[in-house]
Amino acid sequence: MTQQLRPNDARLGWHGAISFDDTDDWRMPWRLPYDELALFPADALRERAAMPAGVRLAFHSDTEIVAGNVVPQPADPEGEYIGIDLYCDGKFVGSREMVEQAEFRFDGLTVGDKLLELWLPQHAEFKLRSLTISDGASIRPYDDTRPKWVTYGSSITHCRAAGSPSNTWPAFAARERGLNLTCLGYGGNCHLEPMVARMMRDLPADFLSMKVGINIYGSDSLSPRTFQSAIIGFVQIVREKHPDTPFVVISSIYSPGREDTLNGVGFTLDDMREEAAAAVSAMQGRGDRNLHYVSGLELFNADLAHLLPDDLHPNAKGYKIMGQNFADKVAAKYFSLPA
Repeated sequence: MTQQLRPNDARLGWHGAISFDDTDDWRMPWRLPYDELALFPADALRERAAMPAGVRLAFHSDTEIVAGNVVPQPADPEGEYIGIDLYCDGKFVGSREMVEQAEFRFDGLTVGDKLLELWLPQHAEFKLRSLTISDGASIRPYDDTRPKWVTYGSSITHCRAAGSPSNTWPAFAARERGLNLTCLGYGGNCHLEPMVARMMRDLPADFLSMKVGINIYGSDSLSPRTFQSAIIGFVQIVREKHPDTPFVVISSIYSPGREDTLNGVGFTLDDMREEAAAAVSAMQGRGDRNLHYVSGLELFNADLAHLLPDDLHPNAKGYKIMGQNFADKVAAKYFSLPA
């Protein structure tokens, strides 16, 4: 015998989600405000925001099984793994593939009360119909009191090729540093939109970061005239409600063929790093002592080019290195709470 829980059961915590689409049949987490989607670009941004990168379904229970009934999802068109990971008291238990599957199941969990965290697929929609635990098992909410970290970025923050949901670089860094992650990585769609800045402004956060440049370079969406001012405008919007929160602006990681090649509006990636650094310097000069610039080359440089199979996106090993570098070179240096 087992007991079934509705996806909107108050004892289930959806950590890292911005909003939900709730129907009579299922709940779907979003990484944009669902009731405000019309205010965001009607392109792939909404598609990417429907994918729960960094979202965890978490709760305390003494159950010995965790299973779920879901709406099946198609295979990734590029053949990347789509799955769900389970952690028990912070330790990896296993992963289950979700392609065209109507259910997932983890058996043989340790006896006794424990924290269970399901890391949801980072590159597919997730619609939960019900969650199943052992008959008679206790269940209570997980109150994640760790410092809240909100990070914004492109596909390199979304991490399609990370290997599994808990192995994206933000997920890795969050576990390394004990942070409560909200990931706003949107593949192909990091263009410093003001509505994303407003959303980020309104989220609770102890630490903030954004990694910007590569999507703007690739799509020519901002020019040498507008890029620096867009960074400043984005940060200033967020600062309306986070005036003193540690905030790190990170430029593009290494990308062969783009470092010194002009795009359609006359930018190289190296130019864009200089512009991002200048934007941060200008705001620091106006008294923002908790704003910092980090070159993306600190996270992933030319020595790691062999881990870029398409000369743009890291592979699974590359993302783990990025996560470790972020934890060691960014979070350890800039993410400290006031005494």
